[in-house]
Parts: sequence; C-alpha cells; structure tokens
Amino acid sequence: MSEICMIGTGYVGLVSGACLADFGNRVICVDIDRERIEALERGIIPIYEPGLKDLVERNYSAGRLQFTTDLAEAVRSSLVIFSAVGTPMHDDGSCDLSAVFKVAEDVAKFMNGYKVFVQKSTVPVGTSERAGEVIKKNLTKDMPFDRVSNPEFLREGSAIEDFMRPNRVVIGVESERSEEIMREIYRPLYLLETPLVFTSIRTAELIKYASNAFLATKISFINEISDLCEKVGADIREVAKAMGLDGRIGPKFLHAGVGYGGSCLPKDVSAILHTADEVGADLRIIQAAHDVNESRVELLFDKLHSELPDLRNKIVAVLGLSFKPNTDDIREAPAIKLIDRLLESGADVRVYDPAAMDNTKISYSDKVGFFEDSYSAVTGADGLVIMTEWNEFRVLDLDRIKDALREPVVIDCRNIYDPGVMREKGFRYHSYGRE
Repeated sequence: MSEICMIGTGYVGLVSGACLADFGNRVICVDIDRERIEALERGIIPIYEPGLKDLVERNYSAGRLQFTTDLAEAVRSSLVIFSAVGTPMHDDGSCDLSAVFKVAEDVAKFMNGYKVFVQKSTVPVGTSERAGEVIKKNLTKDMPFDRVSNPEFLREGSAIEDFMRPNRVVIGVESERSEEIMREIYRPLYLLETPLVFTSIRTAELIKYASNAFLATKISFINEISDLCEKVGADIREVAKAMGLDGRIGPKFLHAGVGYGGSCLPKDVSAILHTADEVGADLRIIQAAHDVNESRVELLFDKLHSELPDLRNKIVAVLGLSFKPNTDDIREAPAIKLIDRLLESGADVRVYDPAAMDNTKISYSDKVGFFEDSYSAVTGADGLVIMTEWNEFRVLDLDRIKDALREPVVIDCRNIYDPGVMREKGFRYHSYGRE
C-alpha cells in the first residue's frame, strides 16, 4: 500500500484520489478550500459524476481516503505527491500555471525525505521540469526527489470507468526508483494487463496534448463533412457509420453537430497551438480543427435565423447546458456560447438541463429563465434548440412539444431525432448533415 497525497479536489484530483484509494492505496486529498473539504467529509460531492459519491463514501469509510487542508502533514506522511490543481486558459490560449508552481513551492517547504512529485494536471511540455526547479529552489535542506508526469485521460460522465479500466496509463519518469513506485501504485491495472506506457517526462506531457488534439480534429473533420452532406444531399449518419467501420478510423468522435466544448479539448487545443507558436512549429491541421469548432455556434445561429429572422423579443428554449451528457460542466459549452449570442440579439432565453442548472445560474440567474423540466421551458417559445444529448431529451413527447411551441421550430444540434418523423409532425426541423 502506497502513501499518496493528492493536492486539489477538483474533477481530476477527487476522481483520481478516490480511484487510487479503491486500488488499496492510502490517499490524503488536500485542498485550500476548507468548506469543500468539510463538505467532502460529510459526504457532499462538489461535482456531478456518476458513481463518484458511492466510491468516495466506500473508501472514506474504509479509512483509505482522507480529506484535509493540512498540506504540511499530508506531504510529510506521504511518499508520492500528486499535483492535480487547475490550469485554466489565459486569453492568449496559454495555460495559467501559477497554481502548479505554487504547489511545487509549498510542497518543497514540507518535504522530510525522498518524495515522488507527480504532475497529474494537464500541462505544457517542460512544466514538470520547471516545477522541479521550483522545488529545488524552495527546499529547506538538500534532499532527493523525483519528478513524474502522469497525465489523466478522464472523460466527464465516465471518469471512474476510464480510471479503473483505461486504454493505457502514460507515465513519464526520470529514474528506475520512481518507475518502480509508480508500477506499484498502478499494480491492480497491471494485473488486468492494462498497458503501462513508461516514457520520458516531456514525451508524456506531449502525449496528452497530441491525443486530445487528434480527438478534436476528428470532431471538426466530421462536422465539415456534415456541412458538405447538406450541400450535396448525403446523410452524415451513414457516412460516419461507414467510415467508422474502417478499423484504421474507428467510430468514436464521428458525431456531427455543434462542436466540442468542456474543460479539456478547447483548452488543450489552444495550449498546444500556443506551445507550437513559441517554438516556431506550424500546426496547420490542429489550427484548422480549432477554427472549424469556433464557427459551429455561428452556423447554428444561421439555422435558427433562417426560421426566426428577427430574434428581438422572440422566446427561444434551450434544452441542455452542459457540454455533454452526464456532467454539470458548462466550461466552453456550445450552449453557453449560444445563450450569449441570443441575448445579444434581444431574444428571451429559457433553459433546462438535468444537472447543469446551478452552474449556469452563477452567471445567468438574472439574464435567462430557468425551468424545472423540458415542457415548461418550451411552453410559449418561438423555437427550440436541443444542445445536449441527455437521454431524457431523446424520448420527448413530440406531440406535446409541438402543442407547447408557439412556432414549431426545432434545431437539433445532436441529430437526436429523425428528420422525416419531425417533418411529418409539422415541425420546421433542422439538424446537421441530414438536410
């Protein structure tokens, strides 16, 4: 059993800490937010993630998982220190690494022997080396430590499954000693024959960015093909299905629509482009993927505008606020970009989401109407836009929706419904790549 300190109880830190505890490790999760720590000790989970509450409660009750604000004690009693603090995006696309380096500085002050300092947050190439320099500079006395890069590949909504049964675990190390320690931490996955990819620290950092940039490129690619489908009369569903049957391509991330959002893909694409610009590399494909994604909400707005040319004082219902189902994350969510665009046009916006209402109310409580269900949000609206493919939006009573709308306008940004059925029911229906 390894002694682990997990610094940061946000999405990555809390999920990773709970899962590592479930592997049999003793994990102390540390955060500077005392209210958050006290809430976690009472069993209150600050994020929406299926299965996380049960996982935390099980390991907390077993004594394998602890929560504290005492970084000093957590560092002293642990062999491995994971840094999982936030790395938000600056306006220029670069990562704000201030929290990363503050953690390194604070950890150095409390080290009482050899430690493995693991960078779990997604950071640009070279960050782990810089964090190591910060540690050396702030040590109270000379003592050994190793740096490790162990990027996360967690999908919101299925993060626990991704951690417990990953496609691979990427671990960048600089010594045999740190490699053996990391092997022991992930021993349960090794027994499941999960590939543990050991590489250099810089390579590990880049693997994370390259992976997410490729996924973003697949999404933008299929979105451009969907636009072509609309022009030539082809069906994007059949195109994507046939493409996905090719083992070299695969079916995942070939779903046309309004584009990607969330805390990972937009930030990671911007960060790798910023890194490339700094070193003089021209990443034309990734830049194009970014540009295509940035245009998707405007294309959606054009579809809505074709049915409602003047949006002033029109009521538009938006179903789905989170960037994807099974999460309450609205960061870089296309729905939020749409809401901003609608408000600029003078529209009255009504919204509903099964999980992301509270997060949205923080910024929009006095700007949009929040409703308790889909039907109340739609009643009296001049148009409906479906932004997130939550399961409950897949089984709407279409007759009831038709009767509730003042104008039978539906923009389906996730291609949930069949165009023929929608038009037979009298909707003025728009989707992507199936016109």
